[in-house]
Amino acid sequence: MSRAASISTGKAYGVARVCRIWGLPRSTVYWQRQQPKGPGCRRGPQGFYSDAVLAGEIKAEIASRPFPGEGYRKIWAGLRGKGIRTSPVRTLRLMRENNWLAPTRIGHPHGPKAHDGTIKTSRVDDMWGTDMTTTLTIMEGNASIFFAIDHCSLEVVGIHAAKRGTRFEALEPIRQGVRHSFGAFGKDVAKGLTLRHDHGSQFISDDFQNEIKFLGINDSASYVREPQGNGIAERFVRILKENLLWVRSFDTVEELRLALLAFKEVYNQQWRIGRHGYRSPAQIREQQKAEVTKAA
Repeated sequence: MSRAASISTGKAYGVARVCRIWGLPRSTVYWQRQQPKGPGCRRGPQGFYSDAVLAGEIKAEIASRPFPGEGYRKIWAGLRGKGIRTSPVRTLRLMRENNWLAPTRIGHPHGPKAHDGTIKTSRVDDMWGTDMTTTLTIMEGNASIFFAIDHCSLEVVGIHAAKRGTRFEALEPIRQGVRHSFGAFGKDVAKGLTLRHDHGSQFISDDFQNEIKFLGINDSASYVREPQGNGIAERFVRILKENLLWVRSFDTVEELRLALLAFKEVYNQQWRIGRHGYRSPAQIREQQKAEVTKAA
């Protein structure tokens, strides 16, 4: 506008006149003219690392991780662990510009929820969640996958695969978890633990209910048709699919079962939990065990 010519005089209006009429300080106009333009440019100082160098560090961090489905916050946490200081926003920008973000599905709006509380716990072994999913093997067809996950540390305490998804197969991850977390298997050995599950036929069957009752586990079924009530387990299903089931193929159910056990170990040792300061599930359990030992 300042370079436009007046119709009556034929002279340019000038920056001073335009800023006076619009109520803008001239310093703002001159500052704006000096800012870099184009994609990838941002306001303020560049920081210690240039975009090119930081992008290389981000790419190396992504390549070093065993999970292809991790988001930008966990990549940022990994950079911070290596002493590379930057912001989550800048990490997100560079990952988006280079098409390095994990693929996500766009959901659809939901109505009012029956479950509007929280299922997160502050201590390990207060509540576990269990669920099942399925996948396809090349030689044996469909396979059922059962698992149990801690609601505090998000540690997978048990995981199992079988050709048929029966109530007895659904109990296997619970048995693994009880032996892992309580050191034994017997009557009331897991007293004080609560188990969250949906209304799948395996979980509400008499055999399943009688065994968890024998172990001293409190039963806690989620609301019907409200998966948010079992959201910890539901979220792990997505992690499992994005980082194992959708990136690998399996010839047999036994090969799948062994791969799940291996994935459980890698996940428990290396998966980063944002609400716990990007520590792994195993680190969270060890810290809480140390605190209990110290208090005793």
